[in-house]
Amino acid sequence: MKRKTVAALFVLLLVVGGLAGVKVLEIRKMIATGLAYAVPPESVSSAVAHVEQWQDTLDAIGSIAAVQGVTVTPEIAGTVSEIAFQSGAAVARGDLLVRLDTSSEEAQLRAIEAQVELARLNALRLRRLRADNTVSQSDLDQAEATLKQDQADADAIRAAIGKKTLRAPFDGRLGIRMVNLGEYLDTGKPVVSLQSLSPVYVNFSMPQQELARLKTGMRVRVATDTYPDRKFEGTLTAINPDLDPSTRSVGLQATLDNTDQLLRPGMFARVEVLLPTDQAVLVIPATSVLSAPYGDSVYVIEPEAATNNASPRLVVRQQFIRTSRTRGDFVCVETGVKPGERVVNSGLFKLHNGMVVVEHNDLAPKAAEAPHPPER
Repeated sequence: MKRKTVAALFVLLLVVGGLAGVKVLEIRKMIATGLAYAVPPESVSSAVAHVEQWQDTLDAIGSIAAVQGVTVTPEIAGTVSEIAFQSGAAVARGDLLVRLDTSSEEAQLRAIEAQVELARLNALRLRRLRADNTVSQSDLDQAEATLKQDQADADAIRAAIGKKTLRAPFDGRLGIRMVNLGEYLDTGKPVVSLQSLSPVYVNFSMPQQELARLKTGMRVRVATDTYPDRKFEGTLTAINPDLDPSTRSVGLQATLDNTDQLLRPGMFARVEVLLPTDQAVLVIPATSVLSAPYGDSVYVIEPEAATNNASPRLVVRQQFIRTSRTRGDFVCVETGVKPGERVVNSGLFKLHNGMVVVEHNDLAPKAAEAPHPPER
């Protein structure tokens, strides 16, 4: 009985040992397979950092303003008796906009005109009598003064009637009507906005250290968020003679033709003053820049150190950079990249430092300084 128990234990130990050995072999094989596994290279497109000659510019932020722009308001209070315009209409100088009730002034004018006529006849009669020395010179002077005073009173009433007739002071486009027929208007109450849209100004400022490089007559290029694919050309027409003492900046004004009236007063604008010199800049596609809160970076493609006489693979290295101006699909790089280095152009978000990559540039879209994406 004792021998049978020992034999059974021996057989059990052999079975357990065999199973453990098989399991150890499987684990070792799995570890070896894991160590031998190589992550397949990621497919990316690349671009070469190169030097270009860009026209030197001074950049600023500005605002569009009308050459002539007013909010039409009455100088004399009154009730609206006629509205002669439509909201958003184009008007010419002198066109009637709003007429206020002038019935009281017109009645006063008729009364004073009657007094003027009587004073005129009286003065004419006294001139004839004075020629015969029938009346004194003082009587004639009094009659002449009365006539002039009555004429002045009549002119004052006519002026009041004219001020109650609101007309366009210049050619332009009207805004939205802010009054209604029969409404009583106080002095200075807004009636409608009138803006001259061609030409327009763009007002901006620059630091005082740039003042020596600025001259009137320089070309100016303006971009707005409203028309992101269009640049508006203009001319620098005015430079403030004094600087803002709080910011040490100089105020500037450029004039744009705006013949199609796309630019409107109050628009935000990005302004470039084109200097007469060119500047050598290092450029890469803007899609190569990976923006993050801690700074901008790119992935530089470089060969991996060769091992075991194998051909070197391509790996990426994350490099922080500092950028400046942009033009079309390109951005200027001030530091971080050298001319001739290849940077990843697409597929940045799936990369990390040291990852193996393979370049495929056939299907990648080409960057351009004046891109024209196809319309769908």
